[in-house]
Amino acid sequence: QVSLVESGGGAVQPGGSLRLSCVAPGSISRMYQMGWYRLAPGKERELVASIRVDGATEYTDSVKGRFTATRDSAKNTIYLQLDSLKPEDTAIYYCNSVRPPNTWPWGQGTQVTVSS
Repeated sequence: QVSLVESGGGAVQPGGSLRLSCVAPGSISRMYQMGWYRLAPGKERELVASIRVDGATEYTDSVKGRFTATRDSAKNTIYLQLDSLKPEDTAIYYCNSVRPPNTWPWGQGTQVTVSS
């Protein structure tokens, strides 16, 4: 089964911005909710942002007001705009469906590194 493909990560200074993309191998229109997760060293994977099929979004408290999730169902793609980045945002970022959970194999993720 083909996995998700994340891209757009990089190394930035604190306060910088990045835009992540995630292309799904199938229709995301059938997914009630898609999400962005991150895995930081020594921590468990956490869901940081999600977007429902109606466009409604949810964010974990630590990224509220700084991250913005969007989706383009025609392209089977979701995006995550990361602004005002902090060192604690450093992690590998992944995407997958939230509801239903983990529809596709996890991709390799995209590394985000925030340091001065």
